[in-house]
Amino acid sequence: MYYPFMLYNEKIDHRPVFDGLTGDPFVADLSPTSPLLAGLDARDQKGFQKVLDEKMGKTYSWGFAPYLENRDTLLGDCPQMVVDQRFIHLGLDVIVGLGTPLHAPLDATVTASGYESGEGNYGGYVLLQHAGDRFETFYSFYGHLCKTRLPAVGQRFAAGESFAEIGDFHENGNWFYHTHIQVITQKGLDRGYLSMGYCATADLAEMNDLCPSPIALFKR
Repeated sequence: MYYPFMLYNEKIDHRPVFDGLTGDPFVADLSPTSPLLAGLDARDQKGFQKVLDEKMGKTYSWGFAPYLENRDTLLGDCPQMVVDQRFIHLGLDVIVGLGTPLHAPLDATVTASGYESGEGNYGGYVLLQHAGDRFETFYSFYGHLCKTRLPAVGQRFAAGESFAEIGDFHENGNWFYHTHIQVITQKGLDRGYLSMGYCATADLAEMNDLCPSPIALFKR
């Protein structure tokens, strides 16, 4: 597996995106056979948030939904996905509470920051550029954020500094409380993956070069 922030098989030390995540995570299955989605309107995200809250209860303080998961049921009524049959998830969804701050995993410069309106879209989002002598330049993307707490393009953050926070339904594309973390290479950015958090099955063969797994960046 290729990670853009690893060079000569040496892992680059990084900080956690979320401070204080403890215990095992709740694994949110959002695939077509998921019992979490059974009998639920896919766009009723407030209803889905209640399901998540009940399932997580006091046992889980955080959760995640996987990279490269097929979500055709969840996205079946989002025309921006249906046209190109883009149902394969290119990020890691990290489920935390409303208003939870996000922290830069490495020293970073804000390359893009804005608001994508529309049902099922990103809402508030930030793209961080990470550059260094020990790894090739790459980007980390974060969606579904609070639109009034977004940093300015060009702003710099040291590793560990807070740069944004989780947004509410009205500003995060009407999604459950989480952020979509996606790693994008320079090649991936050039190919337009800043605005694409999903790909078609036919595109999977090249995703490791364009949007590799963000798990190594998220984990310590």
